[in-house]
Amino acid sequence: MTEPLNPVELAIFVSRCAGICDEMGMVLRSAACSPNIKDRLDFSCALFDAEGGMFAQAAHVPVHLGSMAFAMRDIAQSRDWHPGDELIFNDPFLGGTHLPDVTLVRPHFLEGRLMGFVVNRAHHAQIGADTPGSMPISTSIDEEGCVIAPALLQARSRPVRAMMVWLKKTLGAGTMADLAAQSSANRVGSERLAALVKEFAGDDFLFAIQQLNAYGRTMALAGIARIPEGVYGFEDVMDSDGLDAEGVKIRVEVTIAEGNVNVDFSGTSAAVAGNINCPISVTASGVYYAMRCLLPENTPACAGAFSVITLRAEPGCLINAERPSATAAGNVETSMRIVDCMFGALSTALPSEIPAASQGTMNNVAMGRVGQWDYYETLGGGVGASELGPGINAVQSHMTNTLNTPIEVLESNYPVEIVRYGIRSGSGGGGLHSGGEGLIRSYRFLEDAEVTLITERRRSQPWGLAGGAPGSNGHNTLNDRAIPDKVQLEVKALDILTVQTPGGGGWGLPPAEAANSGEEVQRS
Repeated sequence: MTEPLNPVELAIFVSRCAGICDEMGMVLRSAACSPNIKDRLDFSCALFDAEGGMFAQAAHVPVHLGSMAFAMRDIAQSRDWHPGDELIFNDPFLGGTHLPDVTLVRPHFLEGRLMGFVVNRAHHAQIGADTPGSMPISTSIDEEGCVIAPALLQARSRPVRAMMVWLKKTLGAGTMADLAAQSSANRVGSERLAALVKEFAGDDFLFAIQQLNAYGRTMALAGIARIPEGVYGFEDVMDSDGLDAEGVKIRVEVTIAEGNVNVDFSGTSAAVAGNINCPISVTASGVYYAMRCLLPENTPACAGAFSVITLRAEPGCLINAERPSATAAGNVETSMRIVDCMFGALSTALPSEIPAASQGTMNNVAMGRVGQWDYYETLGGGVGASELGPGINAVQSHMTNTLNTPIEVLESNYPVEIVRYGIRSGSGGGGLHSGGEGLIRSYRFLEDAEVTLITERRRSQPWGLAGGAPGSNGHNTLNDRAIPDKVQLEVKALDILTVQTPGGGGWGLPPAEAANSGEEVQRS
């Protein structure tokens, strides 16, 4: 009988699996062409067992990884796999997030036996939409670009010619180059996994994964045990769907009982005409992320750690949308509000651990000329303060872990100048600890172009906690004229687009107010 790994051996095994994902990410970044992958790092890599349970991931983009963890079981069991196969898909209703995020899945075999999968997902600015950046103000998924249902890109190590020809014709050479980089990352991941499987002699490797998941579950139970049992609710609203809907509600009720976490979104608004709907896989990613933040730091990101969480959302509602709902913004904006709702609910249970709301948006900016150039980026903002101290200024938070696109990269590749880029002073909410500041970024266009903005927290504000003030809401302007939170527009050469991102909420009453109210002032 296989001997269990001792604690040191298990820790090494966990690190080696995560290291494979890290190396996949380095290969993908090095081989890719677009700023989205090479500079912003809008990609994720993970390993899954033969049943589709995640057992390792790199510290990449939470919205990618949580959704893959939720959806891969269906993908893994959807077909008969063979050595050399590679699957491609982006369909949000079949395991994807939104159409720009394309996933490649490669199975790994040992002597004809399926041992697991290497997977990566990356964001592509050109996915076949009629608007640059493939992030339109849409009313149907069919308006958002090329929908790729799960299909083989390679079959038994041979490219599927019909699929390759269709993709190149539909998406262009630039996107195909980045897809080739994704495939290269999977090949490297498969090679490293092969060495690890061989070292553990097959069955021992599978037994090690079982131990990893058992350890993950044990750590998750330990983390949940710190949360008082009870039912905790919260609700928040989206600014708009880009069309006519306003005040679209997300409501959550988190029940902690007997080592389990039940997350129920009953009462959430129905799916809307605009593009802020999201599939259940994206909702799961927000829930998984929020709960993982509360687990011990060394908890492995694996199926065992997530097994304590159950999720309920009515089919057809905003966060369990069904085809053909538009989903371009659900992945980037609604997912952020789901995290705000989760933390808002749990702030009652763990008031000393939960921070105030961060900016609550990814501030999506897409621009270009169809058939000529496409660019897309997200912008950082303020992080919420907590009992431990002030929030961080002008960074990405929660469901996105991407980086800033350097000005030099943007200006050297596209007909755009950055004329202002800096901290938005005074935008963080006040309090004993102030929320982080947002940022200001101004683009001057050097030729006519099309622009899409998909932003949130332009009407509502990121909330504070323990008496802290909310962060400032964001603000978008074109030539100093206010424009909506979600908008498609034509810009002329020398027009200036400015995006001011929200600040984070503050934590605690300022000392003077606390003294006047007779409350004890807590200091870090």
